[in-house]
Amino acid sequence: MMDALKTLLLLFFLHTATSLPVPEPCEQKVVRLEEELRGLVRVISDQHHYILELHRLHSQQLENIPNSHLGPDNLYKDCSQVFADGNVATGIYVVRPDGSPTALTVYCDMSNGGGWTVFQRRRDGSENFDRAWVEYKQGFGDLYSPDGEFWLGNEPIHHLTSQGNYDLHIDLEDFDGNHRYAEYKNFRVDGEKDQFQLHLGEYSGDAGDALATVGSASRPSGVKFSTFDHMTHDRDKDSDTNCLSHSLSLHRCDSGNLNGHYYNGPYQAMTSDGVVWYTWHGLWYSIKSVVMMVRAAELQHPLVRQLGNEAPGGAVDSRSDQ
Repeated sequence: MMDALKTLLLLFFLHTATSLPVPEPCEQKVVRLEEELRGLVRVISDQHHYILELHRLHSQQLENIPNSHLGPDNLYKDCSQVFADGNVATGIYVVRPDGSPTALTVYCDMSNGGGWTVFQRRRDGSENFDRAWVEYKQGFGDLYSPDGEFWLGNEPIHHLTSQGNYDLHIDLEDFDGNHRYAEYKNFRVDGEKDQFQLHLGEYSGDAGDALATVGSASRPSGVKFSTFDHMTHDRDKDSDTNCLSHSLSLHRCDSGNLNGHYYNGPYQAMTSDGVVWYTWHGLWYSIKSVVMMVRAAELQHPLVRQLGNEAPGGAVDSRSDQ
């Protein structure tokens, strides 16, 4: 009996000993730790390359900004002056409109006659345009990327358009690749104390005049700017709908609302709150792409100006700077 008990105890201890985890040999542990270390090195290397790529992209953006130092007395006032001075490359420039407390980084479009200061661009809905009053005042988005979406800011737009007589140009594209445009004379945006009120003159183009009553005889005072946190008095009083105007709109605030909600398709909107140009596609179609820009009405192409300053026989007219 005692022998049988001893045998059972021996078998129990042998089973327990064999079921315990075998300590990892030192060589295998070193191999495992070395592999983990190599993995960490790869992660660090990937992060390093990512940082270098960010620096490269940032440097490319900085290259688009003029590298010459411009003091407060010799900055261009807008892209029209940039173009008139012989700069014909579309891209980023630094300007300082009259009355602006600081210089502005702006995107100048030198196509379509040149000299256009772009203040709004929408391509794919990557930027949220449902913003508060202060955001629309100061501006937001990415103007450095050719396809970046942005709003330059109501304050900068006010300073730009208060310098003289400006034209407004609007490029529109639908989801079938069709393009239309609208232009308005005498475009001006008042200052904040006047609720960034919009003024427009004569229309031309092939998109239709969706802003027909803004600044016209039927509404000579134009339309004041509104956001979800800052509804203007005339908007609250006159509108019979609960829609919001994010600039460039009519008495019906959705008829020409180019800052509306972006939909990834023409008829996905359940209400007329999309990127709307009523006279082209109606209230229910949300536009795919919009670019809005301004230019001094008296702008003359630098080549035309140069030829105009040449007297007969090729001599330069001494009155050119008068």
